[in-house]
Amino acid sequence: MQRKILITGVTRGLGRALVDRFIEKDCIVWGCGRNADQIQTLAKLYPSPHLFGVLDVAREEDVQRWVTPLLEKHGPPDLLINNAALMNHLAPLWEVPASEFDALIDVNIKGVAHLIRHVVPAMIQRGSGIVINMSSGWGRSTSADVAPYCASKYAIEGLTKALADDLPEGLAAIPLNPGIIDTEMLRTCFQESAGHYPDAKHWSYGAADYILALGLTDSGLSRTIPQ
Repeated sequence: MQRKILITGVTRGLGRALVDRFIEKDCIVWGCGRNADQIQTLAKLYPSPHLFGVLDVAREEDVQRWVTPLLEKHGPPDLLINNAALMNHLAPLWEVPASEFDALIDVNIKGVAHLIRHVVPAMIQRGSGIVINMSSGWGRSTSADVAPYCASKYAIEGLTKALADDLPEGLAAIPLNPGIIDTEMLRTCFQESAGHYPDAKHWSYGAADYILALGLTDSGLSRTIPQ
């Protein structure tokens, strides 16, 4: 049976690369992102049964509007991967504008909660499903100038482990550190030295296999994709 995967943040970086790999592995992908042009490109490249929608996960009403008819028609996904995230501009915490901090928290934490709120009940009703929330090395350690991002990813670690405690038998929640990958986001932090790390496409081959192998025994455990 084809596995159904709902993944956020598919218009660039890790999310975009994973779409290709999951579909190559005969999965059905439902993806969302904020860039309408990229979503349109994905929809043309991968037509039905794959589905792609323009969506800002920070807006719960938009999440509900997209997810509800999707689940009613196709049922819940086997995997929910909360991948969408923002990075703050590098600066000490006191120099990060409140508006930037708020936007990051709205996507990185509240956006994850919005998807869980509107997808997990259907998983529970079916009796199976895995929630994978993308964490970070900066959800388990710290560096200067990335306090907002660290705060959000530490929150994801705690939120996901508590969610694992909440879930009934047959479901799992896993905080997943993807590792260090040369993406647009990483280049805002590491500049040219980001090129020392694998790009999203090369990373995605092993990452997709690792993600698809995660199961109930991983629930509540901090996992990291090997590099």
